[in-house]
Amino acid sequence: MLSGAHRDSPGRNVRSARCAGPRPVAASRGGLAVRWLHALLLLAAIASAQQPAAGQALPRYRFRSGEEVLRAFAPIAAETRFSIIKLEVDDETVALGTVVETNGLAITKASELRPGKLTCWLAADKQVDADLVAVDESADVALLRVHAQGLKPIQWAEEEVHPGQWAVTPGIAATPHAVGIVSALPRRIWRQRALIGVQFDSNPSEARIEEVLPGLGAEKAGLKSGDVITALNGATVTNRNQIANTLQDFRAGQTVKLRVQRDEKEFEAQVRMMSPSAAMLADELGAALGSERIVGEVSTRAEDFEQVIEHDTVLHPWLCGGPLVDLDGKAIGLNIARASRVSTYALPSRLVKRILKDLETKAASTASKGK
Repeated sequence: MLSGAHRDSPGRNVRSARCAGPRPVAASRGGLAVRWLHALLLLAAIASAQQPAAGQALPRYRFRSGEEVLRAFAPIAAETRFSIIKLEVDDETVALGTVVETNGLAITKASELRPGKLTCWLAADKQVDADLVAVDESADVALLRVHAQGLKPIQWAEEEVHPGQWAVTPGIAATPHAVGIVSALPRRIWRQRALIGVQFDSNPSEARIEEVLPGLGAEKAGLKSGDVITALNGATVTNRNQIANTLQDFRAGQTVKLRVQRDEKEFEAQVRMMSPSAAMLADELGAALGSERIVGEVSTRAEDFEQVIEHDTVLHPWLCGGPLVDLDGKAIGLNIARASRVSTYALPSRLVKRILKDLETKAASTASKGK
């Protein structure tokens, strides 16, 4: 078991903040209001102090998601961090999770999970095992069981959200990951066509790849021009129309298994379906950041949601799955997708509670059949 250190983001180890005392007791609404008066006064002080002199750039720690500003929202983190888990697959961070029951049930973004050993970090600086219990693929929400007792369930907000209100994304640390503003009322996000990312040649008797499109799943899986796809999810295919007809039932974020022939060799490839808009946006982000690493800047599944709250927080995909909370520390939604350069989606709390009820029913039914 690791002690005092854990992975805070994919590919990077950092030292975790140890709990400075006993688990915090939920404050009364009046007590929270007093602390928030202090936080708002601190924000006002920051705002007055961060006016740069002529010709000087504003220090990054004074940006909206900079260190000083996030410290002003620490009371919110104190209210919520024990209701959040940080999920890892094979010791790599993949998502946040939201605790919904004291007995260890939690929910997260399903498409960020992958095969491997699933564990999670608690705010108490403890790593425990977790199991996948049920999945709602239409909502992209997974129900998990965390092997820990006495967890603190998140409190769901009952009030409707309003454009312009604060939206805070806490984690398991003493300060939140990011803060933003609700920018749109809940609305439907329609499904776009998802692709594997290849163009076939004109030969109707085989599925030979003529071109691999940049930024999409086929390129990431290592497919090349000249490869021939001979099977899709275990079913033999002989032409491009068969592949197109099968793939139209898949959405962005889902993975298909291809059998591919390259010269005299055959191999299998796992290809994640992606929408062209997400791939183009990832390229745009990579160019804007001057970075060659563009994978993961935008959620692979960022569409086809019944309802979402849109907010302007800039989140990495691995920060989805956790709660989006208001200034009272209550969850107004579940962060579900980084949708664009300046936009993140969250499932509204009312919808999340309905999804959770359906997942619990599904899990109970599966358990009874297994007896």
